[in-house]
Amino acid sequence: MTTRPDSAALLAWYDRHHRRLPWRIGPADRAAGAKPDPYRIWLSEVMLQQTTVTAVKPYFEAFLARWPRVCDLAAADEAEVMKAWAGLGYYSRARNLKACADAVAERHGGRFPDTEAALLALPGIGAYTAAAIAAIAFDRPATVVDGNVERVVSRLFTVEEPLPDAKPALKRLAATLTPQRRAGDFAQAMMDLGATLCTPRKPACPLCPWSEACRGRAAGAPETYPRKRAKAERPTRRGIAYVAMRSDGAVLLRRRPPKGLLGGMSEVPSTDWTPAAAVPAESPPLPGPWAAAGRIEHTFTHFHLILEVRLARRPAGDPAPDGFWWSTAADLAGEALPSVMRKVVGAAQKAFGS
Repeated sequence: MTTRPDSAALLAWYDRHHRRLPWRIGPADRAAGAKPDPYRIWLSEVMLQQTTVTAVKPYFEAFLARWPRVCDLAAADEAEVMKAWAGLGYYSRARNLKACADAVAERHGGRFPDTEAALLALPGIGAYTAAAIAAIAFDRPATVVDGNVERVVSRLFTVEEPLPDAKPALKRLAATLTPQRRAGDFAQAMMDLGATLCTPRKPACPLCPWSEACRGRAAGAPETYPRKRAKAERPTRRGIAYVAMRSDGAVLLRRRPPKGLLGGMSEVPSTDWTPAAAVPAESPPLPGPWAAAGRIEHTFTHFHLILEVRLARRPAGDPAPDGFWWSTAADLAGEALPSVMRKVVGAAQKAFGS
């Protein structure tokens, strides 16, 4: 017979073993009266969606150095925000980030509201982010459930329903554990437990403060939780990317439409990305000749992409067509190019120099 998970035991573990993160106020400082900055909490939570802590840290610090307050971010040009975000992926987050900063500045005088309901009314803030800000920034007894917490809860209670169908049940079970006091520390403790001990493979059960309360451990197979449905096969799409490169190293770019996949980011022109069985119709942005410059592959959440890279060499001073611009070799690194486009440009640069 397992015991019930005790929030006090988890908080005691967190006091000793919490991760030190640039957006976090540690438990000792918090107990001494230090207050978390809601802007930092919000920024980190948006960046951490579908992204690792290691990848987020340099972006978080760069954003803070450039835009230290939410009002600074609200005053920024959206194109500059997209450039600063380039490489983090899931680019709709960057557009929502700017829209939310604008709303906080305009509707709330630059101060984040402190309730889940008011936070949910802001652009780009969903149930998880609203709960995280309410708990971590304002110590509201909100239940925060990310992937780490889902794993912890599914093991504690041996939830047999597979994800994503199990999400409502996992949220209800997590709510039974959330204490009225130290809700912010508890939310971060749950995240840390999943990130450091209750890991997807080989969980460190002997070190866990809830080891005796865990039904998954008692059953002898905690790593089999959470249950997951078989993933659907990811389809493949194909296209042709056209890299026009001047003799001075400048690359021809354009802006993607503001909505949709990679919305608002910079790109080299390409054909439509068609199903793998279809042959993409050639549509170069400039007269040729266009030479083959290799192939790149990139995997998005819902499909795999194969792009044939074409290269055209242009003279220095060649004017850009309407809707395009030449990005110099010095400026290219700072462009809002998503990872797939950086792969394309890299392939073309390699061919250009050969």
